[in-house]
Amino acid sequence: MLRLTAIEAAYGNSQALFDVSITIGEGEVVTLLGRNGMGKTTTVRAIMGLLPARSGQIEFMGESLTGLAPEKVARRGIGLVPEGRQVFPNLTVHENLVATAGNRLAMARPWTLDRVHELFPRLATRRKQMANTLSGGEAQMLAIGRALMTNPRLLILDEATEGLAPVIRAEIWSVIAHLQSEGQSILVIDKNLNILKKLANRHYIIEKGRSVWSGDSRDLERDKERVMASIGV
Repeated sequence: MLRLTAIEAAYGNSQALFDVSITIGEGEVVTLLGRNGMGKTTTVRAIMGLLPARSGQIEFMGESLTGLAPEKVARRGIGLVPEGRQVFPNLTVHENLVATAGNRLAMARPWTLDRVHELFPRLATRRKQMANTLSGGEAQMLAIGRALMTNPRLLILDEATEGLAPVIRAEIWSVIAHLQSEGQSILVIDKNLNILKKLANRHYIIEKGRSVWSGDSRDLERDKERVMASIGV
């Protein structure tokens, strides 16, 4: 579904990615792991066209994304839940959900307001509330719901549970597991290795802008000492 091959990217003269390669198959949950500042969010920005790749290839559903503008990447079927939520603060919960909604890829069972409210009942009760008055957990639910309303083939969650209360983290993980059971392809960035080992099909570690390790959860457990050294958990 998604294939990154030897991606390099930079912020001006400062190179951030030197050699990043990732593959995500249809219906897989794949993790991107690493310490803060190692290039995880930069990789997401490169995928979404927010930071042009200097070299390498980004392919999605067999077509190149390299050089495409962010809105064109999104229309190909990639939904992003960005780090820090980034909901529209001066819109209501309802307005956030419908602002970018659409079934552009003609999904057989598209995400609708009713389905999102069923997934996150709290969003239904707060539908008229301004987004800037939500708690951090509610804002994360809204960010996920907003991304789902675009009916993505691939959902990217950058720092899925960062800064959330334990009970909200558990709810978010439950939602991700539910989405996985429905066949949703997901790339998730998070630090909760114990949950990710049970949930994800495969894992990638980035260190100083380079792909340094990949494997499934059995590989991760077998190489636990090396993995822990690389991600600093």
